[in-house]
Amino acid sequence: MSDYFQDADITVDGVTYTLGMQPEEDLVRAVIISLFSWRRALPDDELPGDDRHGWWGDTFPNVANDRIGSRLWLLARAKLTTQTILRAREYAVEALQWLIEDGVATRIDVTAERQGLNTLAMKCTIYRASGAPLDLRFADVWRFIANAI
Repeated sequence: MSDYFQDADITVDGVTYTLGMQPEEDLVRAVIISLFSWRRALPDDELPGDDRHGWWGDTFPNVANDRIGSRLWLLARAKLTTQTILRAREYAVEALQWLIEDGVATRIDVTAERQGLNTLAMKCTIYRASGAPLDLRFADVWRFIANAI
């Protein structure tokens, strides 16, 4: 992870951790990887630069159209508007959809909201197939996105 992730906070089930020191729960790590690894842009996506990004391993998926990461990075040069917030939520849901498809979760709820002038907060609730729901709150997703490119 880049240095700008190290001092970021994440709240997991009401307990706040520094991102570089998150709990050892696999599901928490899977959500972080899913949201903050850059998925390859689609052919019709507007790019904030020249690169389509993405993990090279997605070129040869074991399951057709299986992809790792999110397209949140596409918002790196966007203004923080209502439309941008809606797209951020859409990209997060897309990135976490595999949890349902693979039977890890039965449902996923994602909310995104602007806080102040330059902050995009995001909450992801993962309803596990077995066990209590997992509540993840990211205080400033916009900082991750803005530093993506």
